[in-house]
Amino acid sequence: MTMRGRALVTTALAALLTACAGAPAATTAPADPTSRSAPSETAQRPTATECAARIVDKMTMAERVGQLVMVGVTSGSASETAVLRKLHIGSVILMGNHSDGTSGVRRLTKKLQISGLPTPLLISVDQEGGLVQRLKGAGFDTIPSAKVQSKWSNAKLTSRATRWGRQLASAGVHWTLAPVTDTVPTSVGTKNAPIGALGRGYGSNPDVVGKKVSAFVKGMDAAGIATSTKHFPGIGRVIGNTDFTSGVKDTTTRPDDPYLEPFAAAVKAGASSVMVSTVTYTKIDSHHVAAFSSTVIGLIRGRLGFDGVVISDDLGAAKSMASVPAKQRGADFIKAGGDVAMTVAPSLADEFVAGIRSAAKDSAVAAQVREAAVRVVTMKIDQGLVPCR
Repeated sequence: MTMRGRALVTTALAALLTACAGAPAATTAPADPTSRSAPSETAQRPTATECAARIVDKMTMAERVGQLVMVGVTSGSASETAVLRKLHIGSVILMGNHSDGTSGVRRLTKKLQISGLPTPLLISVDQEGGLVQRLKGAGFDTIPSAKVQSKWSNAKLTSRATRWGRQLASAGVHWTLAPVTDTVPTSVGTKNAPIGALGRGYGSNPDVVGKKVSAFVKGMDAAGIATSTKHFPGIGRVIGNTDFTSGVKDTTTRPDDPYLEPFAAAVKAGASSVMVSTVTYTKIDSHHVAAFSSTVIGLIRGRLGFDGVVISDDLGAAKSMASVPAKQRGADFIKAGGDVAMTVAPSLADEFVAGIRSAAKDSAVAAQVREAAVRVVTMKIDQGLVPCR
């Protein structure tokens, strides 16, 4: 169970006990008014979302918008941190390959503890295993691919994910952008460039994939690490990789498709966020890539019943975005119902922020910005980065 879930359960239980206490029996002596107990601190404690709303409501629009942009950083240089501070950025993704172990990564993450930001940065990384493991060296296990992990028992995968999560936590990382939740049918196999060809998936059976991603999420959660089930609504059926190919389409996946079930399983297991792809799904919304589709993001809120952070796949350097003006990308994602627009290219951060701020001149978009900022800050509270009082 996530920290947020535990808080909600605790609050609900306290309220139930208060209600069950009822009035004192007739034989009970009147309470001494001078010795009344203070109201239950637990019962009065606000939820993470309530705390986040109070924090966001004190922010300027520029600060709220900054919370909604994730920027790629490599070294934590003065120029990188200056951009983060100037734009009030809310989260970063560690780019490049770091082989200097947990101590080296910890030095980097300490550089990212920047004063003057409205809230501390959420620090994320692609740490799936196999060919996609950004952080290596002393203190980090060599994580096998999801294809290998899929052969383990669920209990073993949860145990290993807990270990990997503790390693991330010791290095100052809060959020792994994993697990890959895409199902690659056997008929496509290694022809699927983004997942199948790289061994990044847990298999061709959605039920099996759902069990494995749930095991991974539970393990990371036990270590206090946030997760992101990706790439909704699934990129296992496509051929092209959106990082290097434009106009990638899925002509099969439907709104009621069984290939969406592994994402639902990950959410049920406690996934902290859902990442949306930049593929176009012609049987869901043929007019927009998923990240710019209110219909696709509506499935996350509706079918999956998820009210946490929805993050985009990369909208910066990805070839799939080349024809979209940079200033429009973050804004279109937020207007579609997303929360965190990612650009691995830090040079585009200014344009992402400017685009969202411009769109927020519309009161309806301004309301969406506030809602998204509340979700992001709630996640920061859940990760222990922001106190909730």
